[in-house]
Amino acid sequence: MRPTTSLEAAILDRGYDADRIRARLALDGITPVIPPLPARSTKPPFDQGLYRERNRSERFFNKLKQFRRLATSYDKLAKTFLAALHLVAAFLI
Repeated sequence: MRPTTSLEAAILDRGYDADRIRARLALDGITPVIPPLPARSTKPPFDQGLYRERNRSERFFNKLKQFRRLATSYDKLAKTFLAALHLVAAFLI
């Protein structure tokens, strides 16, 4: 089952800077936000402001992983784990 929401942009790091990946994203109607590799002769444009948001979300998930209870998944029930996740996220924000 496919999700009902659609992506507007895919924010990826330099490791995904390949013409094949860019073409597939364009085929699906998704704007690729990928910084070009330094060795590329023609550098495709990308939204630097949107790419900076990627760093923000990566730092947030890194902070989440610092909490032992979330990293090791002590909870047996999914709803208990989700409650702990909400509590930690509220604490971090």
